[in-house]
Amino acid sequence: MEIVLLTALGVGGATVFGAAIGFAFKKVSHTFNDIVLAFAAGVMLAAAVFGLVEPSLSYGGNFSLLTTVAGIFCGALCLNLIDKLTPHLHKLSGADIEKHPENSDRLGKVLLFVMAIAIHNLPEGIAAGVGFGTGNTAEALTIAGGIALQNVPEGMVIIAPMLAAGISRRRTFVIALLTGAVEILGTFIGYFAVSVSDVILPFALAFAGGTMLYVISDEMIPETHAHGCERGATYALLVGFCVMLAMDWLL
Repeated sequence: MEIVLLTALGVGGATVFGAAIGFAFKKVSHTFNDIVLAFAAGVMLAAAVFGLVEPSLSYGGNFSLLTTVAGIFCGALCLNLIDKLTPHLHKLSGADIEKHPENSDRLGKVLLFVMAIAIHNLPEGIAAGVGFGTGNTAEALTIAGGIALQNVPEGMVIIAPMLAAGISRRRTFVIALLTGAVEILGTFIGYFAVSVSDVILPFALAFAGGTMLYVISDEMIPETHAHGCERGATYALLVGFCVMLAMDWLL
């Protein structure tokens, strides 16, 4: 249980760490942000496949393929529903908000942007918690590490828009802290869900994998390819994937 608590704090704390970087530098170049985010996408892609989808097939029994496929699509559809209720992250970036300071409703746009990140953090936290259901702590920590890495640039990009919208530094930090706290909550939800019943483990693993695959394809890759750094982002994704592949092989 202690390792789960530390993992939850680490996953949520990564957003706060990113926010601290955002405070320090205020303006982070799109190139740097895209490379880091693309690397995180590669890490998450490998973590989803090797740490969630593959174990789901192993634990699924006679209906493993059906259970895994159903779980993946349910996870994706869940985030698809969330996206209908909140703005897409790659369509409401901090840079776009800052380009129009004269907009009277910019504060509302910023808060929608932050709310979208917070809501997306819940299933990501669940994915980190579900990973512990397999009993393979090293694999679970790898999944959590990939999610935490993705949270760093996420925390970085929410600071400048909030400051530009007139939100005080203290409140900005508290809001960033709350977005990380959502991920901590999700981690415990995922962990306790699979701890209660082994029956739901295969589906829960696939569901978590589906949410991660959806975030990678629908949010992370479009964001990294939107500012003229497509080639660098592509190779950064491949590097992230290969790093996780090597870690999975070594462990």
